Amino acid sequence: MTQQTSPNTASTNPGLTQHSELLSTPTLDSLAYWKAGAKELKSFRGHTQEIWSVAFSPDGLSLASGGNDRFIRIWDIETGRLLRSLRGHTQVVREVKYSPDGQMVASASEDRTIRLWNPQTGETLRLLFTRYDHAVCSISFSPDGLMLARAGQNKDIKIWEVTTGTELMTLLGKDQYDHNWSVCTAFSPDGIHLVAGTDIGKIKLYEVLPSGEEKIVHNGHWRDEADDEATENRGFYVDDQGGFQKPMEYWIGALTFTPDGGTMISGSRDCTIKFWDMPTLEERRTLKGHSEWVRNLLVAQDGQVLISASDDGTVKMWDIQTGRQFRTLKSHKGPIRGIALSSDGKYLATAGNDRIITLWEGGE
Repeated sequence: MTQQTSPNTASTNPGLTQHSELLSTPTLDSLAYWKAGAKELKSFRGHTQEIWSVAFSPDGLSLASGGNDRFIRIWDIETGRLLRSLRGHTQVVREVKYSPDGQMVASASEDRTIRLWNPQTGETLRLLFTRYDHAVCSISFSPDGLMLARAGQNKDIKIWEVTTGTELMTLLGKDQYDHNWSVCTAFSPDGIHLVAGTDIGKIKLYEVLPSGEEKIVHNGHWRDEADDEATENRGFYVDDQGGFQKPMEYWIGALTFTPDGGTMISGSRDCTIKFWDMPTLEERRTLKGHSEWVRNLLVAQDGQVLISASDDGTVKMWDIQTGRQFRTLKSHKGPIRGIALSSDGKYLATAGNDRIITLWEGGE
């Protein structure tokens, strides 16, 4: 049985964590495992408002979450107990990420800052921000954990050195008249490239080091069929029916890569998921199945399964090879914004506007 090949000993014996990860992380067949079943194990309750993001620690023992209540909460996976609440942000927390070595949690907030925390003590290690920043929507660690990139309600991408908090570089497009926001970002698995998705659905590819140069601008999800009756207003358009602001139609909700770096995957407010060849950004496939904004994407470590979360209240699982959807999870009320997969691929965490985090297990 698949479960026997994947070490759950890590959750009961922390001393075996690193060893067991090395031995068996690659052995889990994610497609067979999640096709065989998906059952709810437990729920984590403690957030008082909507949850935007969840992240597993690399050792699989804890989970971090953040949302509208401004707290980052750290949970014990085995018991479901709330270990600590990290307080410091003054606005909505949009994303939380563990560093690759698990020694740090990074959180991005609409208060214009990124905080780096010690998850064991709850103390703030570093505060990253720039004077003219706006709300931060997305953060991404480089694969080696040395750099952190942010995207948000700015046209540029900022990259910091994590250990010192030094601002390393600013990535800017070549078109000086392009003032659209870079709202989503992700490093490629080899750390050479960084992709950014904009509020109007376009996708940009940058070389990170040494040049920081914009290599490709692709229309991505954007289509030249925007409402001519509406007026663009920095990431939102003003509805002609009385000035109500709505997000741009093709706003990029998520970007991720397959582990081999050969494919980049994007999700958008247009309800679609698109596959792109790297590093050419040639479009290979479009997946349709969600009925509302695709807010989050992740790929299993063996590269076989794509998991997507949407404002339509569902989490869907897709066979990356064929593009076929094979499972839909629906236990939350309202939009689902946060999804995370444990490093051994056995557990999925989902979270959304109902303030609940649900832990799932695959297999029979």
